[in-house]
Amino acid sequence: MTILDIRIFGDPVLRQKARTVEHFDEHLARLAADMHETMIEAAGVGLAAPQVGVLKRLFTWEVDEDAGAVVNPELRDSSEELQEGDEGCLSFPGLYYPLDRPLHVEVAHQDLHGDEHVVRLQGFDARVWLHEMDHLNGILFIDHLAKHDRREAMKRMRLLREERGMEEPPRPTGGFLLGRH
Repeated sequence: MTILDIRIFGDPVLRQKARTVEHFDEHLARLAADMHETMIEAAGVGLAAPQVGVLKRLFTWEVDEDAGAVVNPELRDSSEELQEGDEGCLSFPGLYYPLDRPLHVEVAHQDLHGDEHVVRLQGFDARVWLHEMDHLNGILFIDHLAKHDRREAMKRMRLLREERGMEEPPRPTGGFLLGRH
């Protein structure tokens, strides 16, 4: 297994929409295994492929005893009832903010073999899946924050990038080949 580099806020790949996975092969399985290992190493509960620079509709997750890889997820239903909770993100190290998410969701998806499934999730599991599904659409958790929290988060991320000596990534020009395996 390989520990992958997690992209930090400011990297343009985090704002791009991931492509549908069409090939269910050993490369996809290897990417999922590497992502899971990377997520565990970073003490996360979810990691989406764009967070490691791969524009594929894939994420890994692990909560308590449940874990897996989710391919091409599609939100089928979500409750109007919301849950409030602090949310963080591996692409925003050390930042946590209160965020409301639906309490219950229904998600259709495929596994690493291409088999189709529908799951009903609630509570923290629903939060994790919704967070990772947002990543697949170029949406970041700060996009859901109150204006003052979002402003503070962006300021804190600029300071983190400066402290780490990270340059702002170049802006994309033309098409992307990220995620080609």
